[in-house]
Amino acid sequence: MRLLVSIDNGGTLTDVCATDGTRTVHAKTLTTPHDLTECFVKGLDALSDQLYGESDLPRLVSSIDYIRYSTTQGTNAIVQRKGPRLGWIVNDAAATDAVREHAPELFDALVGDRIQVVAADADALSLTHAMSRLVSDGANRVVVGFVGADADAAEKAVKRLLYRKFPRHLLGAVPMLFASELSQIGGDQRRLWGAFVNSFLHPAMEQFLYNAENKLRAHRARKPLLIFRNDGNSTRVAKTVAIKTYSSGPQGGVVGAEVLLDHYGLKSAVSIDIGGTTTDIAVFNDGRAKVRDFGDIEGAPVPVALADVASIGAGGGSVIRAEDGEVKVGPESVGSAPGPACFGRGGTKATITDALLLEGILDPDSFFGGKLHLDADRAERAVTKHVAEPLGVDLQTAVEAMQTAYHRKIADALPRAADGKVPQLLMAFGGAGPMSACGVAEQADIRQILIPRYAAVFCAYGIGFSDIQHTYLEPLAGAGAEAVEQARKNLMEQARRGMLAEGFELDGCALDFDVLAGSGDSYQRKALNGATPDLGGAFGDALKAGAWMELRATRAIEKQALGGAGIEERQAATPKGVRPGRAELPVYALEALKAGDWGDGPCLVEEAYFTTHIRSGWRFVITEAGDILVRR
Repeated sequence: MRLLVSIDNGGTLTDVCATDGTRTVHAKTLTTPHDLTECFVKGLDALSDQLYGESDLPRLVSSIDYIRYSTTQGTNAIVQRKGPRLGWIVNDAAATDAVREHAPELFDALVGDRIQVVAADADALSLTHAMSRLVSDGANRVVVGFVGADADAAEKAVKRLLYRKFPRHLLGAVPMLFASELSQIGGDQRRLWGAFVNSFLHPAMEQFLYNAENKLRAHRARKPLLIFRNDGNSTRVAKTVAIKTYSSGPQGGVVGAEVLLDHYGLKSAVSIDIGGTTTDIAVFNDGRAKVRDFGDIEGAPVPVALADVASIGAGGGSVIRAEDGEVKVGPESVGSAPGPACFGRGGTKATITDALLLEGILDPDSFFGGKLHLDADRAERAVTKHVAEPLGVDLQTAVEAMQTAYHRKIADALPRAADGKVPQLLMAFGGAGPMSACGVAEQADIRQILIPRYAAVFCAYGIGFSDIQHTYLEPLAGAGAEAVEQARKNLMEQARRGMLAEGFELDGCALDFDVLAGSGDSYQRKALNGATPDLGGAFGDALKAGAWMELRATRAIEKQALGGAGIEERQAATPKGVRPGRAELPVYALEALKAGDWGDGPCLVEEAYFTTHIRSGWRFVITEAGDILVRR
């Protein structure tokens, strides 16, 4: 097997994971928000150093079979409202209020008052005037989004007229997106919001991802860059829709968690993916995370499926301060620049990272693989100023109060995410997840924790289990076998062309057919694998509202091996030393531990990029696959 590389570009750190079938290596680098191509290349350089002991990008790229990549660029653009100014051409003035009410602040940021209402059968002159007014109002991208039963046909007619007046080959032509081309299903609100979000994300995603792919081509990459999407699969840049990159990073963690839960035969779990800014929470029932057929983005309904992942403003860089006698956590974050006070990069606000350094949990000399020395004096000044003095307590009491408040904020979110039920297992990953897992689990009354071996880069690790997949939709002309078979043939031809663009023949792909029937947000789904059926009967009633056949064409990619699934305590582990602090804690090096090694808390288990704090009353054991299972 040649190298398989996965990259997760986060807001604070960029994680890289690679496997050649026999070993898996990983690395981290700071995200460079001013130019994401820079941290993309630096991540590959760091991986090269891990593999070869030196930076040799040409050698690395020539050894790679696939690179799968996810980025927070889309998520951050929505959060920060950084993107193009959209204009909207619509056929019904009343639709504007109906769309805006879902997410008024987001609508005002993306579209505002750049709206032109035209008749569904508007002539070329009316459309030209509408477009000119939108451009004069500052729009640099235009969404044509109509409402009503004939929206698709009306938009197609408008498209023909507009492109005669504003052909795409002209310099300065305003890019246009027609809502029905992005999605054929979902109610009017979802189609329109999907078009707005996609148009808003498209320019930055296009520029950055093609720049990254060009970097690889310059080093003679064998295959195109693959983009990991929020549905858990991957496609090349030219075949990826911008909205499918939104929240794709957390989806990598969901995929990885499902793989590990299946590996160990575990069913009920909740995961916490703690980074520098947020904690992403997912609930797993029967080993699978819940997926909503239609998701939402900051309250805006969109016509794409999204895993049910909740996010709260608590992470390693979340600002912690005392106000009115209480310790408050987040949602403000110091990010990677300037970072926590202990980073010594100009930050002066207190964070949980500062507290854990003062507690003796983090090693100032080995943090971030030894590449970032932590300054305890700066951490002490920040905690004293923002927590201890406002509370009127000593430094140690302030540090304890910070940990309690931080763990409580995360734990309090878990019952809401799990519908009030206590899961059997807590999975903790992300760079800041393992060090807080026991504290969160205690407050949530969870008695078992799984820390993946690659917890620090787990979203990147999870991306490595994705395949190349395309999904196609075709309207059904009726419920009879003839109509079904015709739709199947049309989809097969679309899939043949699409997978050929990925470099594969359709014969080597798995094909799954479904029928979707219904309207608005209410759909029934029926699998059609096997003989072509007649869709009459009860399901046929749903077809009267509208129906489509869906084809998912999947090309499997080789994946990293997991190792054994055994969990057995065999021998007491030997610590490598003791971490000085308020309480001297034995320290175990994860890379030196073998399957069956166990140890009792309080202690620390750590590798280059994460530290697991095993609290008093907990015991860890190393599984056959090298993961850490912690029991109370």
